Amino acid sequence: MSVQVENLEHNMAKLTIEVAAEELEKALDSAYQKQKKQISVPGFRKGKVPRAMIEKMYGAGVFYEDAANILMQQTYAGAVDESGVDIVSRPTVEVTQIEKGQPFIYTAEVAVRPEVTLGKYMGVTVTKIDTSVSDEEVDAELENQRNKNARTVTVTDRPVAEGDTAVIDFEGFVDGVAFEGGKGENHPLEIGSHTFIDTFEDQLVGKNTGDEVEVNVTFPEKYQAADLAGKPATFKVKINEIKAKELPELDDEFAQDAAGVDTLAKRKSKRTSQRRKRQKLRRLKRMRLSRRLLISQRWIFRRQ
Repeated sequence: MSVQVENLEHNMAKLTIEVAAEELEKALDSAYQKQKKQISVPGFRKGKVPRAMIEKMYGAGVFYEDAANILMQQTYAGAVDESGVDIVSRPTVEVTQIEKGQPFIYTAEVAVRPEVTLGKYMGVTVTKIDTSVSDEEVDAELENQRNKNARTVTVTDRPVAEGDTAVIDFEGFVDGVAFEGGKGENHPLEIGSHTFIDTFEDQLVGKNTGDEVEVNVTFPEKYQAADLAGKPATFKVKINEIKAKELPELDDEFAQDAAGVDTLAKRKSKRTSQRRKRQKLRRLKRMRLSRRLLISQRWIFRRQ
């Protein structure tokens, strides 16, 4: 592994991390081992489909996303140590190269600790935070972890449903005339997100890949484009692809993959959840303390 550091403005830095092609191959195999039980191919028992067959059917990149996550989790901490940078934020990561037989390269943009001149700080207080955990919080965290570990699959055997992502081409018309900004191609639209106006998304539910749909909506009265506000519009829409989240089963295997514990029972235990909450609240407490110090004192930051 090699790490390059680029100092940016405003106490930011970018790490470029390169991992050997051999490590990428190991990660791809790990991703295959993790997912193979969920993949069915006619002629093979579930969990027995060869990796090469899956890659041939679904494309060479079918395991790239999981492999990238595995490698970043394995290498980021070591890359930070190797860089010598004093990091004070979560990284914003971007994969810049992932291809079989080639090194895996990604970047991590982070905030670094600024040089400060500390003023008087005695007497600053922080309110104690309750770290008890309810059953509802445990369940919510488990569901959050399931969503984080979900994989996106292409749907071919059913129509669009709530929660799917429909990849669409669209063009909008008002009084039969196309309007500026009303056209897009291969746009991923999450059904139920209400990112499009009125009942646009609802009218795609029940439609299939390849369908061409006429969607009728009305722009809001206070729409940002005054020439469209309050007017009825028609959109010609073609559904190119339907994608859905596939959540992992809530079992011991999920607990091992997502949290590194032996069983789901351990992952659901309040003690485990309480420890995680305590760690999270410690970070919050430090942030509140820092904010109070900033408010009450004059700190001098030296920009890099």
